[in-house]
Amino acid sequence: MALTVLVRSGDVKSAPQVTFDAPRIVVGRGEGCDVRLPDPSVSHRHASIRQRGTEYIVVDEGSTNGTFVGPVRLSPHSPRVVRSGDMLRIGRIWLELRVEHVVPTAAANVATKEIALGLVAEALAAQGDPAAVRVFVSQGPDAGRELALTEGGRTYVLGRGQGADLVLDDAGASRKHVELMRKGSQVLVRDLGSKNGATLADQRLEAGKDVPWPRSILLRVGANFLSYEDPVSEALAELERSADERMRDDDLIDAPNASPDPAQVETDAESDEASALATELGPRAASPIAKIPERTTSRRAPDRRGWNLTDVVVALIAISVLALSILGLLWLFKAQ
Repeated sequence: MALTVLVRSGDVKSAPQVTFDAPRIVVGRGEGCDVRLPDPSVSHRHASIRQRGTEYIVVDEGSTNGTFVGPVRLSPHSPRVVRSGDMLRIGRIWLELRVEHVVPTAAANVATKEIALGLVAEALAAQGDPAAVRVFVSQGPDAGRELALTEGGRTYVLGRGQGADLVLDDAGASRKHVELMRKGSQVLVRDLGSKNGATLADQRLEAGKDVPWPRSILLRVGANFLSYEDPVSEALAELERSADERMRDDDLIDAPNASPDPAQVETDAESDEASALATELGPRAASPIAKIPERTTSRRAPDRRGWNLTDVVVALIAISVLALSILGLLWLFKAQ
Protein backbone atom coordinates (compact mmCIF):
# COMPACT_ATOMS: atom_id res chain seq x y z
CA MET A 1 0.00 0.00 0.00
CA ALA A 2 1.35 3.41 -0.94
CA LEU A 3 1.09 6.51 1.23
CA THR A 4 -0.13 9.79 -0.23
CA VAL A 5 0.72 12.97 1.69
CA LEU A 6 -1.43 16.04 0.96
CA VAL A 7 -0.62 19.56 2.14
CA ARG A 8 -3.95 20.91 3.35
CA SER A 9 -4.79 24.58 3.68
CA GLY A 10 -7.52 26.83 2.31
CA ASP A 11 -8.94 25.49 -0.95
CA VAL A 12 -8.48 21.73 -0.56
CA LYS A 13 -9.30 21.10 -4.23
CA SER A 14 -5.83 22.34 -5.12
CA ALA A 15 -4.03 20.57 -2.26
CA PRO A 16 -0.56 19.57 -3.53
CA GLN A 17 0.33 15.95 -2.92
CA VAL A 18 2.99 13.33 -3.42
CA THR A 19 2.72 9.53 -3.15
CA PHE A 20 5.43 7.32 -1.64
CA ASP A 21 6.11 3.62 -1.39
CA ALA A 22 9.13 3.72 0.91
CA PRO A 23 10.01 2.31 4.35
CA ARG A 24 10.65 5.80 5.79
CA ILE A 25 9.43 9.25 4.80
CA VAL A 26 11.11 12.21 6.50
CA VAL A 27 9.04 15.38 6.97
CA GLY A 28 10.73 18.69 7.72
CA ARG A 29 12.12 22.00 6.50
CA GLY A 30 15.55 20.74 5.44
CA GLU A 31 16.55 20.26 1.82
CA GLY A 32 17.06 16.51 2.22
CA CYS A 33 13.55 15.80 3.54
CA ASP A 34 11.11 13.70 1.52
CA VAL A 35 8.29 16.15 2.35
CA ARG A 36 9.65 19.71 2.50
CA LEU A 37 7.53 22.21 4.43
CA PRO A 38 9.06 25.70 4.17
CA ASP A 39 7.79 27.25 7.38
CA PRO A 40 9.92 28.41 10.38
CA SER A 41 7.59 26.53 12.75
CA VAL A 42 8.70 23.26 11.12
CA SER A 43 12.01 21.82 12.33
CA HIS A 44 14.67 20.85 9.81
CA ARG A 45 13.98 17.18 10.54
CA HIS A 46 10.59 17.32 12.20
CA ALA A 47 8.95 13.89 11.97
CA SER A 48 9.10 10.62 10.08
CA ILE A 49 6.44 8.27 8.76
CA ARG A 50 7.51 4.62 8.67
CA GLN A 51 6.13 1.38 7.35
CA ARG A 52 5.67 -1.31 9.99
CA GLY A 53 4.32 -4.45 8.42
CA THR A 54 0.99 -3.56 6.83
CA GLU A 55 0.55 -0.31 8.75
CA TYR A 56 2.18 3.11 8.98
CA ILE A 57 3.47 4.81 12.11
CA VAL A 58 4.47 8.43 12.70
CA VAL A 59 7.33 9.48 14.98
CA ASP A 60 8.18 12.98 16.20
CA GLU A 61 11.95 13.41 15.76
CA GLY A 62 12.39 15.83 18.67
CA SER A 63 10.89 18.84 16.88
CA THR A 64 10.62 22.29 18.45
CA ASN A 65 6.83 22.64 18.11
CA GLY A 66 5.76 19.01 18.19
CA THR A 67 3.83 16.68 15.92
CA PHE A 68 0.07 16.31 16.29
CA VAL A 69 -2.30 13.59 15.09
CA GLY A 70 -5.54 15.53 15.15
CA PRO A 71 -5.57 17.37 18.51
CA VAL A 72 -3.15 14.93 20.21
CA ARG A 73 0.49 15.93 20.56
CA LEU A 74 2.91 13.01 20.24
CA SER A 75 5.68 12.36 22.72
CA PRO A 76 9.10 12.71 21.05
CA HIS A 77 10.43 9.49 19.53
CA SER A 78 7.29 7.55 20.53
CA PRO A 79 5.64 5.87 17.50
CA ARG A 80 1.92 6.13 16.87
CA VAL A 81 -0.09 4.19 14.31
CA VAL A 82 -1.80 6.35 11.69
CA ARG A 83 -4.63 5.41 9.36
CA SER A 84 -5.90 6.62 6.04
CA GLY A 85 -7.62 9.98 6.50
CA ASP A 86 -5.66 10.99 9.61
CA MET A 87 -4.63 14.64 9.84
CA LEU A 88 -1.11 15.54 11.01
CA ARG A 89 -0.08 18.98 12.17
CA ILE A 90 3.59 19.75 11.56
CA GLY A 91 4.24 23.18 13.04
CA ARG A 92 1.60 25.41 11.39
CA ILE A 93 0.98 23.07 8.47
CA TRP A 94 -1.66 20.37 8.25
CA LEU A 95 -1.03 17.20 6.30
CA GLU A 96 -3.57 14.56 5.33
CA LEU A 97 -2.47 10.94 4.99
CA ARG A 98 -4.06 8.48 2.60
CA VAL A 99 -3.13 4.80 2.46
CA GLU A 100 -4.25 3.51 -0.91
CA HIS A 101 -3.47 1.26 -3.89
CA VAL A 102 -2.00 3.87 -6.25
CA VAL A 103 1.18 4.28 -8.26
CA PRO A 104 3.88 6.21 -6.36
CA THR A 105 4.89 9.60 -7.71
CA ALA A 106 7.69 9.37 -10.25
CA ALA A 107 10.67 11.57 -9.35
CA ALA A 108 9.24 12.23 -5.89
CA ASN A 109 12.25 14.38 -4.95
CA VAL A 110 11.42 16.73 -7.82
CA ALA A 111 7.74 16.78 -6.88
CA THR A 112 8.39 17.60 -3.23
CA LYS A 113 10.71 20.48 -4.17
CA GLU A 114 8.07 21.86 -6.53
CA ILE A 115 5.52 21.65 -3.72
CA ALA A 116 7.86 23.62 -1.45
CA LEU A 117 8.42 26.24 -4.16
CA GLY A 118 4.67 26.47 -4.73
CA LEU A 119 4.03 27.06 -1.01
CA VAL A 120 6.68 29.79 -0.90
CA ALA A 121 5.22 31.42 -4.03
CA GLU A 122 1.81 31.53 -2.34
CA ALA A 123 3.28 33.06 0.80
CA LEU A 124 5.08 35.75 -1.22
CA ALA A 125 1.88 36.53 -3.12
CA ALA A 126 -0.06 36.76 0.16
CA GLN A 127 2.51 39.29 1.41
CA GLY A 128 2.25 41.30 -1.80
CA ASP A 129 5.85 40.48 -2.76
CA PRO A 130 6.87 39.60 -6.34
CA ALA A 131 7.33 35.89 -6.98
CA ALA A 132 8.16 35.78 -10.71
CA VAL A 133 11.69 35.26 -12.01
CA ARG A 134 13.00 38.60 -13.32
CA VAL A 135 15.69 38.80 -16.00
CA PHE A 136 17.84 41.96 -16.15
CA VAL A 137 20.31 43.35 -18.67
CA SER A 138 23.09 43.98 -16.15
CA GLN A 139 25.74 45.34 -18.52
CA GLY A 140 25.84 46.49 -22.12
CA PRO A 141 24.00 48.80 -24.54
CA ASP A 142 20.57 47.77 -23.20
CA ALA A 143 21.48 47.88 -19.49
CA GLY A 144 18.44 48.38 -17.25
CA ARG A 145 15.91 46.55 -19.41
CA GLU A 146 14.15 43.66 -17.73
CA LEU A 147 11.65 40.87 -18.30
CA ALA A 148 9.45 38.93 -15.86
CA LEU A 149 9.06 35.18 -16.51
CA THR A 150 5.58 34.93 -15.04
CA GLU A 151 4.46 31.66 -16.63
CA GLY A 152 6.25 28.37 -16.06
CA GLY A 153 6.70 26.31 -19.22
CA ARG A 154 6.25 29.28 -21.56
CA THR A 155 9.11 30.40 -23.81
CA TYR A 156 10.25 34.04 -23.87
CA VAL A 157 12.23 35.36 -26.85
CA LEU A 158 15.07 37.88 -26.56
CA GLY A 159 16.35 39.72 -29.64
CA ARG A 160 16.19 42.78 -31.91
CA GLY A 161 12.85 41.85 -33.47
CA GLN A 162 9.86 43.91 -32.40
CA GLY A 163 7.95 40.72 -31.62
CA ALA A 164 10.50 39.65 -28.99
CA ASP A 165 9.42 39.54 -25.35
CA LEU A 166 12.58 41.49 -24.43
CA VAL A 167 13.60 43.77 -27.30
CA LEU A 168 17.33 44.54 -27.53
CA ASP A 169 18.70 47.48 -29.53
CA ASP A 170 22.22 46.04 -29.61
CA ALA A 171 23.37 45.62 -33.22
CA GLY A 172 25.15 42.39 -32.26
CA ALA A 173 21.89 40.71 -31.31
CA SER A 174 19.87 38.71 -33.84
CA ARG A 175 16.16 39.34 -34.38
CA LYS A 176 15.44 36.14 -32.45
CA HIS A 177 18.61 35.51 -30.50
CA VAL A 178 17.74 33.27 -27.54
CA GLU A 179 14.66 32.03 -25.75
CA LEU A 180 14.20 31.49 -22.02
CA MET A 181 11.86 29.13 -20.21
CA ARG A 182 11.19 28.64 -16.49
CA LYS A 183 10.84 24.97 -15.63
CA GLY A 184 10.36 24.33 -11.94
CA SER A 185 13.29 25.88 -10.11
CA GLN A 186 15.40 26.13 -13.28
CA VAL A 187 15.70 28.74 -16.00
CA LEU A 188 16.57 27.16 -19.36
CA VAL A 189 18.18 29.10 -22.21
CA ARG A 190 18.28 28.09 -25.87
CA ASP A 191 20.23 29.74 -28.69
CA LEU A 192 17.88 30.17 -31.64
CA GLY A 193 20.63 29.92 -34.24
CA SER A 194 21.83 33.49 -33.67
CA LYS A 195 24.63 34.93 -35.83
CA ASN A 196 26.95 35.85 -32.95
CA GLY A 197 25.87 33.14 -30.53
CA ALA A 198 25.23 33.28 -26.79
CA THR A 199 27.60 32.29 -24.00
CA LEU A 200 27.46 31.14 -20.39
CA ALA A 201 30.76 31.29 -18.48
CA ASP A 202 32.52 31.97 -21.81
CA GLN A 203 31.11 28.74 -23.25
CA ARG A 204 29.15 29.21 -26.46
CA LEU A 205 25.73 27.55 -26.36
CA GLU A 206 24.85 24.90 -28.89
CA ALA A 207 22.04 26.15 -31.10
CA GLY A 208 18.66 24.54 -30.48
CA LYS A 209 19.65 22.92 -27.17
CA ASP A 210 18.13 23.81 -23.79
CA VAL A 211 20.84 24.60 -21.23
CA PRO A 212 20.26 25.32 -17.50
CA TRP A 213 21.24 28.88 -16.61
CA PRO A 214 22.90 29.03 -13.16
CA ARG A 215 21.97 32.13 -11.18
CA SER A 216 25.63 32.94 -10.47
CA ILE A 217 26.58 33.17 -14.16
CA LEU A 218 26.03 35.99 -16.65
CA LEU A 219 24.42 35.18 -19.99
CA ARG A 220 26.03 37.05 -22.89
CA VAL A 221 23.77 38.02 -25.79
CA GLY A 222 25.60 40.18 -28.31
CA ALA A 223 27.25 42.97 -26.29
CA ASN A 224 24.79 42.60 -23.40
CA PHE A 225 25.28 40.61 -20.20
CA LEU A 226 22.12 39.35 -18.48
CA SER A 227 21.43 38.08 -14.97
CA TYR A 228 18.25 37.11 -13.14
CA GLU A 229 16.64 36.98 -9.73
CA ASP A 230 14.44 34.14 -8.50
CA PRO A 231 12.58 35.39 -5.39
CA VAL A 232 10.91 32.04 -4.72
CA SER A 233 14.12 29.95 -4.77
CA GLU A 234 15.93 32.61 -2.73
CA ALA A 235 13.14 32.70 -0.13
CA LEU A 236 13.07 28.88 0.06
CA ALA A 237 16.83 28.81 0.70
CA GLU A 238 16.44 31.53 3.36
CA LEU A 239 13.68 29.57 5.09
CA GLU A 240 15.75 26.39 5.09
CA ARG A 241 18.70 28.25 6.67
CA SER A 242 16.66 30.01 9.34
CA ALA A 243 16.33 28.81 12.94
CA ASP A 244 13.16 27.17 14.25
CA GLU A 245 10.46 29.61 15.32
CA ARG A 246 8.79 28.57 18.57
CA MET A 247 5.01 28.83 18.35
CA ARG A 248 3.06 30.61 21.07
CA ASP A 249 0.56 28.74 23.21
CA ASP A 250 -2.26 30.81 21.72
CA ASP A 251 -1.01 30.32 18.15
CA LEU A 252 -3.94 28.03 17.29
CA ILE A 253 -4.11 26.38 13.89
CA ASP A 254 -7.57 25.38 12.72
CA ALA A 255 -7.88 21.97 11.13
CA PRO A 256 -8.89 22.00 7.45
CA ASN A 257 -12.32 20.98 6.25
CA ALA A 258 -13.32 17.42 5.52
CA SER A 259 -11.42 15.69 2.77
CA PRO A 260 -12.89 16.01 -0.74
CA ASP A 261 -13.70 13.10 -2.98
CA PRO A 262 -10.37 11.56 -4.15
CA ALA A 263 -11.57 11.83 -7.75
CA GLN A 264 -11.52 15.63 -7.40
CA VAL A 265 -7.89 15.70 -6.30
CA GLU A 266 -5.20 15.77 -8.96
CA THR A 267 -2.43 13.16 -8.67
CA ASP A 268 1.22 13.41 -9.51
CA ALA A 269 1.78 10.07 -11.19
CA GLU A 270 3.82 11.54 -14.07
CA SER A 271 7.19 13.21 -13.59
CA ASP A 272 6.44 15.96 -16.12
CA GLU A 273 3.37 16.94 -14.05
CA ALA A 274 5.57 17.35 -10.97
CA SER A 275 7.48 20.22 -12.53
CA ALA A 276 4.22 22.15 -13.08
CA LEU A 277 2.99 21.92 -9.47
CA ALA A 278 4.25 25.30 -8.36
CA THR A 279 2.65 27.16 -11.25
CA GLU A 280 -0.65 25.29 -11.09
CA LEU A 281 -1.31 26.23 -7.48
CA GLY A 282 -3.80 29.07 -7.54
CA PRO A 283 -4.48 31.57 -4.72
CA ARG A 284 -6.09 30.03 -1.65
CA ALA A 285 -8.18 31.31 1.17
CA ALA A 286 -5.08 31.48 3.35
CA SER A 287 -1.39 30.91 2.81
CA PRO A 288 -0.35 27.59 4.34
CA ILE A 289 2.96 28.94 5.59
CA ALA A 290 4.04 31.82 7.74
CA LYS A 291 5.49 35.14 6.69
CA ILE A 292 8.66 34.84 4.63
CA PRO A 293 11.67 36.23 6.55
CA GLU A 294 12.89 39.65 5.46
CA ARG A 295 15.50 39.35 2.76
CA THR A 296 18.08 41.83 1.62
CA THR A 297 17.72 41.93 -2.14
CA SER A 298 20.47 43.33 -4.28
CA ARG A 299 21.19 42.85 -7.93
CA ARG A 300 24.68 41.46 -7.50
CA ALA A 301 26.45 41.00 -10.79
CA PRO A 302 27.25 37.29 -11.12
CA ASP A 303 30.68 35.97 -11.93
CA ARG A 304 31.59 36.48 -15.58
CA ARG A 305 34.35 33.84 -15.34
CA GLY A 306 36.63 35.95 -17.55
CA TRP A 307 39.67 38.29 -17.45
CA ASN A 308 39.50 41.96 -18.26
CA LEU A 309 42.35 44.45 -18.73
CA THR A 310 42.39 45.43 -15.05
CA ASP A 311 42.71 41.80 -14.01
CA VAL A 312 45.68 41.31 -16.35
CA VAL A 313 47.49 44.44 -15.10
CA VAL A 314 46.99 43.47 -11.44
CA ALA A 315 48.23 39.94 -12.14
CA LEU A 316 51.38 41.24 -13.90
CA ILE A 317 52.15 43.59 -11.01
CA ALA A 318 51.72 40.77 -8.50
CA ILE A 319 54.04 38.50 -10.51
CA SER A 320 56.65 41.27 -10.77
CA VAL A 321 56.59 41.91 -7.01
CA LEU A 322 56.94 38.18 -6.33
CA ALA A 323 59.87 37.89 -8.75
CA LEU A 324 61.67 40.85 -7.17
CA SER A 325 61.14 39.36 -3.71
CA ILE A 326 62.66 36.06 -4.79
CA LEU A 327 65.66 37.83 -6.38
CA GLY A 328 66.15 39.84 -3.18
CA LEU A 329 66.20 36.69 -1.07
CA LEU A 330 68.72 35.04 -3.42
CA TRP A 331 70.99 38.11 -3.21
CA LEU A 332 70.87 38.02 0.61
CA PHE A 333 71.79 34.32 0.69
CA LYS A 334 74.76 34.94 -1.65
CA ALA A 335 75.90 37.94 0.42
CA GLN A 336 76.14 35.68 3.50
